[in-house]
Amino acid sequence: MSRPVIISCAVTGSGDTTGLSPHVPVTPAQIADDALAAHAAGAAVVHIHVRHPETGAPSRDLDLYRQVVTRIRAAGTGVILNLTTGIGARFSPDPVDPNRNASPGMAQPMDRMAHVLDLAPEICSLDVATMNFGKHAFVNTPDHITEIATAVRAAGVKPELEVFDLGHIALAKSLYAKGIFADPPFFQLCLGVPWGAPATPEAMQAMRAMLPPNANWSAFGVGAQHFPAVAMSVVMGGHVRVGLEDSLYMSKGVLAPGNAPMVARAARLIREIGCEVASPAQARTILGLP
Repeated sequence: MSRPVIISCAVTGSGDTTGLSPHVPVTPAQIADDALAAHAAGAAVVHIHVRHPETGAPSRDLDLYRQVVTRIRAAGTGVILNLTTGIGARFSPDPVDPNRNASPGMAQPMDRMAHVLDLAPEICSLDVATMNFGKHAFVNTPDHITEIATAVRAAGVKPELEVFDLGHIALAKSLYAKGIFADPPFFQLCLGVPWGAPATPEAMQAMRAMLPPNANWSAFGVGAQHFPAVAMSVVMGGHVRVGLEDSLYMSKGVLAPGNAPMVARAARLIREIGCEVASPAQARTILGLP
């Protein structure tokens, strides 16, 4: 049998993208509907952020998460839910007082994962990264990572370890060796994000080589490397992620009209390379989910 490859769809993200494309879902209904359409196109996992319905800005509002999760679960598709814990790690030093954050964005670990503990998805993302992230710093200290990982593990939620460079994998492996993460660990290789590892075959190979031998892993590339990263990951033995969080375009100058067409293209690439698209049931077995 051909290898089953898990497609994750990152439905909306938290970037300032709503003004760049009319297809980025914003309201809970739009996010849930787009997630279900992505699942129908082949996504076994949907990665969820929420946004303020009026402004499109990123949000940690529990009620917004509850609306999205309730709508998706009510459809009864079996799609795997992956909720972010990434909102609340942004720091931009104030130009007058560098100890102050010039933009709202930092939060305590408990605030970053409150919706995960309340709604109990199968997976939550967990950024193992402190780095320059575009024009601001993305701050995730080892203590904060450990606090979130310990709490979600106790709640039966599997962390998807998002790593943006080699040092992040080294930190994740150190925490894994201490028993912080359950077997098998699940890594997401995040490529092409300024200023992390580039979305190149060399970078993906180097990151893959550092992973624990028993790790499951997936990868994505942002922008123009979105679909090339799908092919690279499948060829190298990984799983894939696509979606409007990571790219707004199907091809140069052509906006994606939603997440489903991106998932459908990823599914075609997977099959043409000689693998199969994993169902949610297969994904649960691969990732060690109940």
